[in-house]
Amino acid sequence: MGHADRSRELATLLQLLHRAREADSAARLGFVMVNETLQLLPYRQAAFWRGGLRHHVAALSGLAEPDPTAPYLQWLSALFRHLEREGAIRSSQSLSAAVLPEALAEEWAHWLPEHALWLRLGEHGALLLARDLAWSEYEIRLAEELSHGYGHALRQHAPRRNVRAQALDWLKSGRHRRRALVAALLIACLPVRLSVLARAEVVPSAPLLLRAPVAGVIEKVSVLPNQPVKRGAALFDLDATVLSSQLALAREEARAAEESFRASAQLALTDDKGKMALAQDKARLEEKDINADYARRELKRLHVTAPADGVVVFSDRNDWLGKAVAQGERVMTLADPARVELTAWLPAAEAIDLSPGGQVTLYPNASPFHSYDAALLRIAYKAEVGEGNLLAYRLQARFVDGQRLPLLGQMGTARVYGDWVPLFYYALRRPLTAARQWLGW
Repeated sequence: MGHADRSRELATLLQLLHRAREADSAARLGFVMVNETLQLLPYRQAAFWRGGLRHHVAALSGLAEPDPTAPYLQWLSALFRHLEREGAIRSSQSLSAAVLPEALAEEWAHWLPEHALWLRLGEHGALLLARDLAWSEYEIRLAEELSHGYGHALRQHAPRRNVRAQALDWLKSGRHRRRALVAALLIACLPVRLSVLARAEVVPSAPLLLRAPVAGVIEKVSVLPNQPVKRGAALFDLDATVLSSQLALAREEARAAEESFRASAQLALTDDKGKMALAQDKARLEEKDINADYARRELKRLHVTAPADGVVVFSDRNDWLGKAVAQGERVMTLADPARVELTAWLPAAEAIDLSPGGQVTLYPNASPFHSYDAALLRIAYKAEVGEGNLLAYRLQARFVDGQRLPLLGQMGTARVYGDWVPLFYYALRRPLTAARQWLGW
């Protein structure tokens, strides 16, 4: 072959690569590959195989639109799939019926000439050229250079591959599928700690309940919510109008009984009848003194003080001013900030098997970077209607020693831990529960 022929072939190669780069679609590029490659390499038939998830014969020489139902295309598709399964990873490979399985080799002569050349276009496809003459080493090298340029141009029209597509391609191999199945089974059997989330609040562990000593109306509240107080500090007072009147009346009656007793005592010195009246007046005097003393003590009880040091816990004091309360009704709670515990409300739909001593972790709403460990103390045996009209089990937990205690009244989310279970049970517990309720298992 002369120097002029080589120059002409080089120019043709550059022109074909230029046409490939200018192709505005994969279909246009396929037309160039199966039809215009003839300018550089003589062949009788050409086929372009489009790779990817939807691999198929995308273009045939001499045809504008291949018919996927035609027997020729079905045989070609089987040939390309066989070459992919066999792992034809070289950039080029000479083919003939002798290197194919019997099912494909029997029909080779019916569809293709004796010699074919397989050209890999990267991971996005392949090009098959067939003719009657064998391919020379020079033509193969020339075809490899051309296929490299075609593959680069084809990548520009390849769809963006996401993680799912890459995973599906990886799983095409039977060995990879088996490995993935074994890995999935091992991961599904990994033991994990079953846990659920519950609304939680920091509450006093041994609070003192401050109740209304008598029935009446709250006249004055001397403290603010969450205010620290000392023992004996004034907390609240009830209206003393009624009891003050009763005390004044009792004192007047006691004074009158005392005057009557004094007169009976003087009369008893000279009259026997006066001695009998003296005993009655003495009993009446003692009765009135008792009534006055009782009214005085009840009046004193209207002024409620703190029985110990602590923090006063109640709602807004404006809600209590002027409010009528019954005897024994709770008005405030006196709590020790150093003695707190955790109360959580576990939704009935999320209930798991729990036992005292189980691990509980509090994540406060106001402190996203802090958490507090606690140990489960008590679990209510019966669910109660709580916030949002949801059924929930009340849980009590004690904070673990050696850590800074959270603030009293702090709200947050508690993660309650149960037993160790396989990962697949942890992931499918809720769907299985919903399916069981829906299907009525």
